[in-house]
Amino acid sequence: MSTLPETRPAPMRAAVTRAPRRRLSAGNRDRLISLASPVLLLLLWETLVRIGVLDARFFPAPSKISETLFALAGDGTLWVNTWASLQRLFWGFLLGGIPALLLGIAMGLNRPLRAFVNPLVATTYPVPKSAIFPLILLIFGLGESSKIVMVGIGVFYPVLINSCTGVLGISKIFLDVGHNFGATRWQVFRTIAIPGAVPHIMSGVKLGVGMGLILIAIAEMIGAKSGLGFMIWNAWEILSVETMYVGLIVIAVLGFAFSMILDEVERVLIPWKDGR
Repeated sequence: MSTLPETRPAPMRAAVTRAPRRRLSAGNRDRLISLASPVLLLLLWETLVRIGVLDARFFPAPSKISETLFALAGDGTLWVNTWASLQRLFWGFLLGGIPALLLGIAMGLNRPLRAFVNPLVATTYPVPKSAIFPLILLIFGLGESSKIVMVGIGVFYPVLINSCTGVLGISKIFLDVGHNFGATRWQVFRTIAIPGAVPHIMSGVKLGVGMGLILIAIAEMIGAKSGLGFMIWNAWEILSVETMYVGLIVIAVLGFAFSMILDEVERVLIPWKDGR
């Protein structure tokens, strides 16, 4: 029995046999771009210093800063100060973030409460947090409490405002469905308000972490004997420019790391947002 000849054109046959080309997903592509942008910035910085565009006295080359970083890491100074700052940031975030989350969602659900709290937020939020640090020191002293409270105040407002905004953005039909099925206030709070406000809550958390890093550095410069802010201020006093930059870069790296971690948490909690 004779077989029919292959009638498909050669290019089509090649396309059938060729292995499918793998492409990066949008999420993986975004991760690579996010990792590449700081590296490109450092390379540009190094190049500008080496060709003399930037003054090395005020802008040391990243290679020089990295030498100081490894030296500080080797003698333990960097780890001690970084750990001190992270501990204060953690406790300050809990102190300010949890009450802000609960109050923000409650404000979104309760109109009289929102009318009562909104003027207080509007009048106190614009006050520079660094300006009230002397008052915080006066009340809480020079110990750890004053730094934690400073971070907590800075974290409180972004989380509160974004949580309230997130609940207000929930379609009223979802709340009506909950009430029609006899949901209690706690059930509405837990199953409708919190899930519906998650995108805005995550935005508030990101802003709160950034504000916390800023304020912890300021607080440690003024009233601490440890931490990254203290390390930067002490380096300024002895004119150790490379050490100053080490402290600044570590804070920047922490901010970048927290942002990446929160982005991954956001992809898990809000998977539909990743496709935008």
